Amino acid sequence: MALQFFTADSGRKTILGRVAMVLGLLILPYIGMQFGNSPMRIIDMALLYVMLALGLNIVVGFAGLLDLGYVAFYALGAYMVGLLASPQFALLLQSTVNEYPALGAALVSLMGKGILETGIHLSVWVIVPLAAALAGLAGAILGAPTLKLRGDYLAIVTLGFGEIIRILMNNLDGPVNFTNGAQGINMIDPIRIFGVSLSGEAGSKANLMFGSYSMPSVNAYYFLFLFLCVAVVFVTSRLQHSRLGRAWVAIREDEIAAKAMGINTRNVKLLAFSMGASFGGVAGAMYASFIGSITPEAFSFNESILILAMVVLGGIGHIRGVVVGAVLLAALPEILRFAVEPAQKAIFGHVVIDTAILRQLLYGLALVLTMLYRPAGLWPSPQHEDRPDAAETNKTDAFPA
Repeated sequence: MALQFFTADSGRKTILGRVAMVLGLLILPYIGMQFGNSPMRIIDMALLYVMLALGLNIVVGFAGLLDLGYVAFYALGAYMVGLLASPQFALLLQSTVNEYPALGAALVSLMGKGILETGIHLSVWVIVPLAAALAGLAGAILGAPTLKLRGDYLAIVTLGFGEIIRILMNNLDGPVNFTNGAQGINMIDPIRIFGVSLSGEAGSKANLMFGSYSMPSVNAYYFLFLFLCVAVVFVTSRLQHSRLGRAWVAIREDEIAAKAMGINTRNVKLLAFSMGASFGGVAGAMYASFIGSITPEAFSFNESILILAMVVLGGIGHIRGVVVGAVLLAALPEILRFAVEPAQKAIFGHVVIDTAILRQLLYGLALVLTMLYRPAGLWPSPQHEDRPDAAETNKTDAFPA
């Protein structure tokens, strides 16, 4: 009876904790709006990084494949939206007409002269599946030649892939202008839900109007990104506990043993690359629509390192830990940006060290200390998620006294 009582009490506490968390997430934007749009904008970006980190966790955490070029899939999703939801496609058609008149004339006659002037403006909800498919295909293309590589060699190849995509986006503006080069793509259409723009209509000062009720644009994006993060958490959780997820873990622990047990390591690795990449493509599409413009510099190697650090810091392979790591590393630099200078003035009366330098110093110091004292991450994966508890196994296998 006592055992049943404590079990039931623990269950009630778990339910109450989850209800409190849901209520806290729902009221967070209304608390944040008391301090302006900046805090909510930081949280919106943190949610995008949560999606990215969960996608990379499939590759690094579940399958144990070190990917240093994950930002490439993020870029592919963003540029897909930039091309199909902005005036950029008009520049592409115009450059095609100039360089290849016959092909350009055929495309204009097929699509209409209106597109030559205004470009294509597809709904982002049409583009998102295309972005996920393109990123997934790119993940499979990256994974195919790297199936026999491990460790440092795999890291170098994926690093090169990420840099290839960034350089390609930076130089793919001639002779046919696909990406507009280093200038990037501007005037990207905002996300619309049932015809309502989440960026607010003209003259609304970036507010959504529902009768007499007004909601800031950053809050509307917050609820959308929160919904997408919940969906990604659900999908990755189901994957982790599926037969495919167990196969990933088996490959991560010992690829030779997994192959000996009948696991098709080739196909399972390709699925890990493709599925993880597709989440990056979706996050990239959301980022482009949220920001409204993209440039190649937004997808540098540093971004890949940051996303990988989120996975490692939170706890490799643990979904909850990865979410915590993503939120902390996305928000910490921005918090330090606003806190470092006032703290120096309060302590010394003036700024002693440049804010940008000190912010990066504290950020790096926090990462080093965390890895020293929490090498498995802030919230490491429970042992029973990966393999049976060794202590319990020993008890079961032992002969009775």
